[in-house]
Amino acid sequence: MDLLRSLPLGLFLEQPTTWLHRLDPRIKLGWLLTFLLAPILATPFWRLLLVGLLLLLTLSARIPLRVWQQQLGWLTFFCVLIFVLTTLLPDGLNASHQPRLPANELEFSQQTTLPPLTAASQPWNPLTWTKAPEKPIQAPAIALPQPTDYRYVLLKVGSLTVTRRSLDLAIRVSTLLFTLLYSTNLFLLTTAPEAVTAAIENWLSPLRRFKVPVTEIALTLTLSLRFIPLVLEEFQNLVRSVSTRAINWKKLGLRRTLQIWLLVAERLLDNLLLRAEQIASAMTVRGFTTPNQHHVPWHQFRLEVLDWLAIAAMILFWGVRIFWSSGL
Repeated sequence: MDLLRSLPLGLFLEQPTTWLHRLDPRIKLGWLLTFLLAPILATPFWRLLLVGLLLLLTLSARIPLRVWQQQLGWLTFFCVLIFVLTTLLPDGLNASHQPRLPANELEFSQQTTLPPLTAASQPWNPLTWTKAPEKPIQAPAIALPQPTDYRYVLLKVGSLTVTRRSLDLAIRVSTLLFTLLYSTNLFLLTTAPEAVTAAIENWLSPLRRFKVPVTEIALTLTLSLRFIPLVLEEFQNLVRSVSTRAINWKKLGLRRTLQIWLLVAERLLDNLLLRAEQIASAMTVRGFTTPNQHHVPWHQFRLEVLDWLAIAAMILFWGVRIFWSSGL
């Protein structure tokens, strides 16, 4: 078991180097925010278009089949399952009901005069030999044909009903989930962790005027991203050490099993604190005092022709989104 290679999401693909790898990380971060914000108040057709655009980007970058098949497998299955369940479940429309009390209860209770009796409500008088007029006989209602092809219920098979609202809700939920997860995963797949933090620091640089520690935030994020593989490695080593001892868990019982896993968790915490102390000692030996004095630029940002094309495509994308595909 290798946790560093078996995780389906959040891995960085070093080889082969695609055109998404060569794109400026700031532009890629802008496109990521675009994919995260574009589905808000959008039509179902636009949401499906976003899913198709993500798949087109994956195919145009020529990412190996084994990589994006692993990335898309469980995510596609999960989104399709949500789509089917949301389509078949009730659409949640509120049933129209009549209030039990009158609208103005105080005025109705203070009313002293009774309403006049109508001809239909007058009782039969034996002295005048008159009775209430009978109701006119109405002709049977004729079912008129539907003037348009509009149908609210699209499909009904037994107890399963698919309505327009349930289908629209299923498209919205499944495409939103796919767009949020896969756009983030595609960004991490083609962007190194140092480039991610450098792009975030560059985007947050105007906040320095308000005395926001942007450099410290970027350094903390970089160390956190570098520390994640160490956590996975320590956890993997502890699991392997427990599995090699061939413990018979059935004979131990629940209490002793919990004691063993608590010892493993304590050992994991001790190892992680030791690794953190080693990293701090290494930075202290190298004379590190503050990030502002020892800032190491990992990337020198330069916009190439491909980056300008991506910026123009982003502007065109938002123009079409604002003036054409509004779900209001």
